[in-house]
Amino acid sequence: MKHFLADDGEKIHFQASGEGSPIVLLHGWTASHLEWRPFLDQLTQKHCVVRWDARGHGGHHLTSGTIPTVQRMAEDLRSLLEHLDLHEVTVVGHSMGALPLWQYIDEYNADRLGKACFIDQSPKLVTNSDWSHGIYGGFNKEKSAAFLAELEENFAESVLRLTAYGLNDRARRQYEAGSKGWEKERLRLKEFDPGPYIACWKSLAEADYRKTLRKINIPALLIYGGASNFYTNATAHYVKEQIAGAALHIYEETDHSPHQWQSERFIHDLLAFIKSA
Repeated sequence: MKHFLADDGEKIHFQASGEGSPIVLLHGWTASHLEWRPFLDQLTQKHCVVRWDARGHGGHHLTSGTIPTVQRMAEDLRSLLEHLDLHEVTVVGHSMGALPLWQYIDEYNADRLGKACFIDQSPKLVTNSDWSHGIYGGFNKEKSAAFLAELEENFAESVLRLTAYGLNDRARRQYEAGSKGWEKERLRLKEFDPGPYIACWKSLAEADYRKTLRKINIPALLIYGGASNFYTNATAHYVKEQIAGAALHIYEETDHSPHQWQSERFIHDLLAFIKSA
């Protein structure tokens, strides 16, 4: 993998493939650039596709001591765009990846960006009496604190349970049945140093980008899972209502990763969005 140095000296790893107008792909929490590998063959036919391992992710040990917060990731995104001298970029953020993109827009008013795609994410994860569009529609401050404590005790299993015991009944059944897919994910998570991921999650739980949505003045594509583990369709429609002119696609019967479950549809929708005026 290639890398660039952030302003604090941290190495941020990335891969760039193909030629043409640029697409930058931002992965979810505990994932890496590998999340996007299934889409490379089709996207690189006409585009330069850049995939990073976000700070603290991808098995790259931190050396600077800087906590991998959403705010820090937004700075890293700016450094990446400057390092590659990219302009009019289409940035796609899935799950966690949407948050540094919102933070970037909040700080830099979409400088260097041309279009943005957000996949199955809420602008505020933690709910309260006035906000029900976060995780599960009912992940309040107390539940968030309990989850952080669980992460400290058993990181891998807590991450799995967060996904399994959400809004997707199929995920719950497969988790409780001990399916091969869940066991593979458990083994992967057990290889991690939990510290950077827990620190990252703390910043995700503190983030609130509801006001940022109204500031977005570039074309936006929203893709949500109709059977998301974390968010109801009401969350998707809330985000659409806040972003002027945003296009919303709900992929029915898909979970928190609708782009992976309906990959051909996602490729079609993303390329059509990029091509549109």
